[in-house]
Amino acid sequence: MRLSVLDLVPVRTDQTTADALAATTHLAQTADRLGYHRFWVAEHHNMPAVAATSPPVLIAHLAAHTSQLRLGSGGVMLPNHAPLAVAEQFALLEAAHPGRIDLGIGRAPGSDPVTSLALRGAAGRDDRDIEAFPQYLDDVVALMGARGVRVPLPRDLLRDNYILKATPNATSVPQLWLLGSSMYSAHLAAAKGLPYVFAHHFSGHGTAEALAIYREEFQPSEAAPEPVTFLTVNAVVAETTEEAEALLLPQLQMMARLRTGQPLNALDLVEDAQTTVLTPQGDAVVADGRRRAVVGSPTEAAEQVRALAEEFDVDEVMINPVASAHRGADPRTATARDTTLELLAKELF
Repeated sequence: MRLSVLDLVPVRTDQTTADALAATTHLAQTADRLGYHRFWVAEHHNMPAVAATSPPVLIAHLAAHTSQLRLGSGGVMLPNHAPLAVAEQFALLEAAHPGRIDLGIGRAPGSDPVTSLALRGAAGRDDRDIEAFPQYLDDVVALMGARGVRVPLPRDLLRDNYILKATPNATSVPQLWLLGSSMYSAHLAAAKGLPYVFAHHFSGHGTAEALAIYREEFQPSEAAPEPVTFLTVNAVVAETTEEAEALLLPQLQMMARLRTGQPLNALDLVEDAQTTVLTPQGDAVVADGRRRAVVGSPTEAAEQVRALAEEFDVDEVMINPVASAHRGADPRTATARDTTLELLAKELF
């Protein structure tokens, strides 16, 4: 089984953005050293607990500090960006680090409505860009390819058409993945013959149905001759189950606040989470997230990962290490997240 890593660059209450980035850099180096297959970063905006706002910038930084990992986006939210800009960014990353770049693309805004308006409205983008998502996806693929995209031009221009390419002379292209948390994405990935990942770590409901739709409807393509998918899951692994549970609690409470419309803050430390009182609705979100996470001692966690891989028929599992820290920890580190990767690697590699 291959193991990979998803990272949102979480920001704890004891960290600055610089601290969180230093911790993520070390986490990527840990994954690289241990033999994890890929390391993806996400796109979120205006969230106090998440520093991953620009996947291509983060990927460039992490690729320069690792040697073996595939680096990618999990994902770029395409309606926020011009397809040409995304294609150029990732074509350039692939040129700098050939054979190591993944481009995961999603349709969600990755932000609240006000932030989305500021991000997209200033660029003249609106909900029509969401509706045009399938075409934008095709454009990104074509722009990164050898032929480029033929663009019709007004009659008063000298040429009948113009060829756009993401890079002048590409010798390889990033691997493209479609990401999603609904049945829409499963149907679209199957129709276009793209590798596909359902956001089990975030949604957790409908994973089996989405993967079944994808596999049943899949149309072979140049990108993938057969269905290609893997599983994402939140995980905390420690020497004891009790310690793993304690380290997981801050992240579960953060998700409870998000899903119940409460104000978001940086990720709490363990001691603060243990004294937090949530609403009954928040407690239900915590309980649901706990059931879906991989959490426990090394042997317990490894068995949970194997069971997930068997249940969803995948040979790769992407771990989102969500452990917080105890008061007094070095803010430039995320030791418990490193430990999650180390303990799982010992059991599963």
